[in-house]
Amino acid sequence: MARVVLAMSGGVDSSVAAHLLLEAGHDVIGVFMRHGEESSQACKVSDTASLPVLGGLSQGRADHKQGCCTASDAADAKRVAAKMGIPFYALDLQQDFRRIVDYFVDDYLHGRTPNPCVKCNHWIKFGRLFDYADGVEADFVATGHYARMIDGQLHRGLDGNKDQSYALFGIRRDRLDRMMLPVGVFEKPEIRRIAESLHLGVAGKKDSQEICFVTQGHHSDFVKARRPEMVGATAGDFVTTDGTVVGKHHGFEAFTIGQRKGLGIALGTPHFVVRIEPDTRRVVLGLKHELGGNRLSADQANWLVDPHDVPQQVSVQIRYNSGPEPATLRLDPDSPDRFDVVFDQDIDAIAPGQAAVVYSGSHVLGGGWIL
Repeated sequence: MARVVLAMSGGVDSSVAAHLLLEAGHDVIGVFMRHGEESSQACKVSDTASLPVLGGLSQGRADHKQGCCTASDAADAKRVAAKMGIPFYALDLQQDFRRIVDYFVDDYLHGRTPNPCVKCNHWIKFGRLFDYADGVEADFVATGHYARMIDGQLHRGLDGNKDQSYALFGIRRDRLDRMMLPVGVFEKPEIRRIAESLHLGVAGKKDSQEICFVTQGHHSDFVKARRPEMVGATAGDFVTTDGTVVGKHHGFEAFTIGQRKGLGIALGTPHFVVRIEPDTRRVVLGLKHELGGNRLSADQANWLVDPHDVPQQVSVQIRYNSGPEPATLRLDPDSPDRFDVVFDQDIDAIAPGQAAVVYSGSHVLGGGWIL
């Protein structure tokens, strides 16, 4: 039996993960990670009172229950923990989470497409959560991600439609042997069936699809609210790929590579955002065939294997909701932090700021951030 710190989000996946870990005989401690952003609904964990959030990182054993007050998800997580009889803590990560928000805002203001959920996994879920695990003398950290640990290596989840290994590439290699991903060997419908058999109230709960801190409106509204001094400073021209000015926009942070809808401009034929130029404040529009490319460069690489063992023939995934594509990889001889990719065929919407994750079959070798 091992002591396991489990990140509990209040969703069905982490709730069933708690059951699976208990069924395997482990000593489970549930942790809800409170990010401190404003929520549309206060979390009441009982009819009469809201319980406080733990501040900082606790030291020593976790041997009593304590809840949190952030949102209804926290209440769901607490109820599941209580039903299963496991300790439940809320970890106050408001200061850490500001780093995620700042990164999100700054990337959009530099014409990039950020991926805050991936960064959150790297910096917080498998970063600060390990610090907490060390504080309570836990052997492992677990989450409800759809990915698998096989012989100490990270692999794609069994359910190809729900695989989340892409979002985990940035975990430190020396922490792989302390990771548990119990739901990754199941398909999603089976996880829901298990939750129903346990009479968990979250069995039918919808999966979270949105960025957790952008609770309403467009992401550009959030960016402007965080950087009011930039309002109007990023406005500029829509241009076609031949340089023809075809309209005006109110700020390039409102657009992402590959976007077709919501441009606010009619050109007679479908056009897509093919490039964002923050220096000139131009948003470049092109036809479908102009959106594709077969090359990318990436930096800030994190390798889950020895870089010298990474083969040239790999597959590379460039966004969360697409699969890996066959490609040739070239590591920068001067720095393992950089690599180049040539795909076997053109790939649509290669977006600077997104992650490029490298696979060999189901095995996650590592990845980096598209330049």
